[in-house]
Amino acid sequence: MRKWLYGIVALVVVALAAFLIFAPGIAERSMNKVVPVALKITPAARQVHLGLDIADMHADTLLWKRDLLERSTRGQVDLPRLQDGNVALQIFSSVTKTPKGQNYDSNSADTDNITTLAIADLQPIRTWNSLLQRSLWHATKLDRFAAASNGALRVIRSPGDLDTLLAERAKGAKITGGMLSIEGLQDIEGNLANLDTLYKAGFRMAGMAHFFDNEVAGSMHGERKGGLTPLGRQVIARMEKIGMIVDIAHSSHETVAEILKIATRPVVASHGGVQATCKVNRNLTDDEIRGVAATGGVVGIGYWDGAVCGTSPAKIADAIAHARNVGGIDHVGLGSDFDGAVTTGCDTSKLAAVTQALMDRGFARGDIAKVMGGNVLRVIRAGIAPRP
Repeated sequence: MRKWLYGIVALVVVALAAFLIFAPGIAERSMNKVVPVALKITPAARQVHLGLDIADMHADTLLWKRDLLERSTRGQVDLPRLQDGNVALQIFSSVTKTPKGQNYDSNSADTDNITTLAIADLQPIRTWNSLLQRSLWHATKLDRFAAASNGALRVIRSPGDLDTLLAERAKGAKITGGMLSIEGLQDIEGNLANLDTLYKAGFRMAGMAHFFDNEVAGSMHGERKGGLTPLGRQVIARMEKIGMIVDIAHSSHETVAEILKIATRPVVASHGGVQATCKVNRNLTDDEIRGVAATGGVVGIGYWDGAVCGTSPAKIADAIAHARNVGGIDHVGLGSDFDGAVTTGCDTSKLAAVTQALMDRGFARGDIAKVMGGNVLRVIRAGIAPRP
């Protein structure tokens, strides 16, 4: 009997070990997919692309258990592939909670998928039941990757950091910047003071809500889809003071309208699409595009079906062209949502295909430079400077 008991215990231990080793990779492979589409990249487009400073406003790579410095066979972003894609700045979002059965229409805040992932990844125990600690862990991960990169990955916290990065790249340095963002301010756990804690950890952009309503604002995918709460209005004011960029992605239409009315600094929609080319509820109306532009901000166009109704570079270019036509060429950029549980037609190493698609649509060289990074870099530089 004792031998049988030892055998059962051993099997349980082996099964648990196998789960902890293989489950995170299996989960990511099932969520972050590249289903290749035909890509056109001419020598002319490649030459233009190599002369750009490219900036992407949204990737969820820090959520997953893999080494950002190593080329991976799963997911869509890592440092080698960012370098292949000539990316100057990648903004990394902190995802702290997602509802079970997640959908674009309506989600309760009562369930959470990330707790299971945090435990399976053997993250620090403090992250298992604290959304704030999950974000702080993501900040720690980015800092550690940068420290181990021999200078190839730089964490961007100030306008000076960004200026130095771009100056070194202009001299030929093969370096990429990483900046921290937040996907839904449920991670302040209802406490305004935690916003400053996140700022001190390096976060310089934040969305009000993710896939559910929270203490700050209503979500486009929540149950009530309301506007800003009293705490939310305090959050906006504090973000503008300390130098955190306000992101309206995933916010309800009521929240978006309120933010655009009270904003005194540029606002971004970090990742998504436009309803004119892809009529999905999370995408922006023309009035919302004009509203973001009026603040001096940028609309980031994503690469997945829910954003552009396809995954081809041509579909991405369609949405970019519409945002340009409505809001102006200075107010549209890239927001891939790479590694955000989306299927895309390519990973970040093949971004020259987007440059090609813009060339094919007749975009001028200077306008391509704005869309592929110039607009985002302008807004980031201004937006992360604290107010005197």
